[in-house]
Amino acid sequence: MTDWLAVAREGRAAVARALEELPTRADREPEVGTGKGGDETIAIDAAAEEAVVRVLEGVDEAFTLVSEELGERVFGDSSASLRVVLDPIDGSLNAKRGIPFFCVSIAVADGPVMDDVFFAYVYDFGTGEEWTAMRGEGSQLDGALLDGSGPKDEIEVLVLEATRTDLVAEKVASMVDLAHRTRVFGSLALSLCHLAAGRVDAVCSLKPARSVDIAAAQLVVRERGLAIDLPEDAPFGAARLDVEGRSRVVAARTPERCAELFARLNA
Repeated sequence: MTDWLAVAREGRAAVARALEELPTRADREPEVGTGKGGDETIAIDAAAEEAVVRVLEGVDEAFTLVSEELGERVFGDSSASLRVVLDPIDGSLNAKRGIPFFCVSIAVADGPVMDDVFFAYVYDFGTGEEWTAMRGEGSQLDGALLDGSGPKDEIEVLVLEATRTDLVAEKVASMVDLAHRTRVFGSLALSLCHLAAGRVDAVCSLKPARSVDIAAAQLVVRERGLAIDLPEDAPFGAARLDVEGRSRVVAARTPERCAELFARLNA
């Protein structure tokens, strides 16, 4: 039986070494190709993914890797149902510019859809915080169960992600009488983890997200008893674990708040 927490921590250490080997913006930002998800691949993304893949090559269990840059790769028996969903750097723009708010995100699933995710790992390279979750066992921050105050139902702090300036200009006015304050952090996975900790009250992605962006963080949110939805790819639990982006994300304390947020995005 694979110790996925140990594997994830080894992967995180490998990414940390890759970051050290590419310390400056000039090192990190050159474009080196196009990932399977359609985005341009920059040097730091490629180096981080390669570092985690080397770790995964040592896992003595068959699985399919779903990753931001390479798409899908089979390790061992192609009929194995196990899937590892990886975003080696969530918050790439922050990482390349030296803004300390980005993470590695690793999810493990025993099937092909979101409901099949049973292990989640998100590590914030800025704060050093480690977010984990096991299906049916709750969510943890640095090894302590998340069981304190959660997000408020009345939205004091709303986080927007996938925030091109034009998208913010188009959508933020609709939130004026719903959310008191707005934050833009630059990492969807970390924003969802902060929701689970009750640091923010709602999260919206302004463009379609991929499973690699949220597969780990969504388990942290759901194991906390909070609501998250892909309204354009419902039902949430049946969303495919692949690199296609099909729906914007909304997450909050309750399904009702999620529905209201999405209605405002469509206003």
